Amino acid sequence: MSGGVYGGDEVGALVFDPGHFSMRVGYAGEDCPKAEIPSYVGMSPDTDEAAMDTGDGTTKTKKKFHIDTAQLNYPKKDMEVANFMKDGMVADWDIFEQVMDYSYKKIIQSQSELHPVLFSEAPWNKKDRREQLCEIMFEKYNVPAFFLVKNAVLAAFANGRSTGLVIDSGATHTSAVPVHDGYVLQHAIVKSPLGADFLTGQCQQFLTDQRVEIIPPYMIKEKKEVTEGQKAQWTKKSNLPEVTKSWHEYQMKEVVRDFQHEVLQVHDQNYSEEAVNSIPQVAHEFPNGYNDDFGPERFKISEALFDPSGIRGPNTGTMLGAAHVVTTSVGMCDVDLRPALYGNVVVTGGNTLLNGFNDRLNRDLSIKTPSTMRFKLIAANGPQERRYGSWIGGSILASLGSFQQMWVSKQEYDEGGRSQVDRKCP
Repeated sequence: MSGGVYGGDEVGALVFDPGHFSMRVGYAGEDCPKAEIPSYVGMSPDTDEAAMDTGDGTTKTKKKFHIDTAQLNYPKKDMEVANFMKDGMVADWDIFEQVMDYSYKKIIQSQSELHPVLFSEAPWNKKDRREQLCEIMFEKYNVPAFFLVKNAVLAAFANGRSTGLVIDSGATHTSAVPVHDGYVLQHAIVKSPLGADFLTGQCQQFLTDQRVEIIPPYMIKEKKEVTEGQKAQWTKKSNLPEVTKSWHEYQMKEVVRDFQHEVLQVHDQNYSEEAVNSIPQVAHEFPNGYNDDFGPERFKISEALFDPSGIRGPNTGTMLGAAHVVTTSVGMCDVDLRPALYGNVVVTGGNTLLNGFNDRLNRDLSIKTPSTMRFKLIAANGPQERRYGSWIGGSILASLGSFQQMWVSKQEYDEGGRSQVDRKCP
C-alpha cells in the first residue's frame, strides 16, 4: 500500500463503525453499510463441547456466541446478553473478536487478508485500546493495511465539511466534538449522558407508573383485539425455555424502544402543558394487544434531552441539554475558530432521528448563538445518512485516491509494532 504504485480506486477497503447500539460493516465506496450488527451478543454455555480441564482442578466451559438479530432474539436456555462496548470504546475483546469473525464469514464473505480496514473510534479512545485493536487486526486477521479515524471527523466528512462542530447523539450519550481541518480539538469535547438508552429508561419508568404490562413478543402465543385502555387478553406460550434475567430484560427493552421510536416527539418550543395539550394524541399498540392514546407525555419524556432540569434521580449535574453541550464546547475553543464552528454544526447519530429533534436544536441554538456570528445547522435529510454518518464518512475517506498513502501497512506494522497506529492515525 504505502510507497507502492497507486493503481486506481479499486482498493476494496472495508469500513467498520462500532457503536454502543450496533456495529456498521461494509465496503468502502458504497453509500450505506452492508449490515448493521447489534452490539448486544448472546452467550450460552456450549453443551456440545466437553468442559475443558485447565489442569488446576477448575474446569472451564466453552461459551457459545449468538450474534446478529435472528440468533439473539430467539429464546434459549441460559443465554446471557452482554455488550462489547463501554463508554464508546471496545471493552470486551473476546465478544468483539467473535463479532468480527461473524462479519468476515457471513457479511463480507471474503478473506480478511485481501482487504485494508478502516475503523472508526470515539474521540476519547485510550491509547492502549487503539494499539490493541491494531494488533488484533494485523496479528489475527492479517489485514494488508489498517487505519483508525475519529468518528466525529468521519461524520463531518460525510456532510462535506472538514471543519465544524459535530453533535453526535447516540445510544449512551450526546457529545459535541469540534473538528478543525480534519483534526479533533481534544480539549473542547463535551459529553452528556443523555442518549437513546436514557430515553428508553424514562419510557420504561413511565409505562411502569401507568401500570402498562411490558410483555415481549417471544412469550405471546395469541392475542385478542381489545378497545383502547382495556386490559390486554393474550395467551402465553407453553413450552418456553427458562431464559436468563439479562435476556428477558433485553427483550423488554426492545418493546419499550419500539414505543419510544413510534410515540416520542420533541416539542418545537420549551415544554408547556397547555401548548402540548392541543396537539392530537398518538395511538400505540403493544405486542400483547394492549393499546392506548398518548398525549403530553410523549413530549414530556423527550424534553429531558434539551432541558434536563426536570429529571429526577442522582448525578444530574453532568447532564446537559443538547444545545448547552454545543455552546459549552464552542466556548472552550479559540475565539478565531468560533465563527467557523457555529456556521457548521453537523448533526449525526441514531438518537437524532427522534421526531422534531433537529427543529428544536435549531431553535435553541439560534437563540444562544452570539449575534455577531452566523449559525447554521447541517443535518442530512435521510434517516440512513444520519444514522450511519460516521460509516459513510469512512466509506468516502477509504475510497479516496489521495488517502491511499495514509494507511498503516502490514510492513510498517511488522517493522514498528503496535505503536505505529499512534504515529500515523491522528
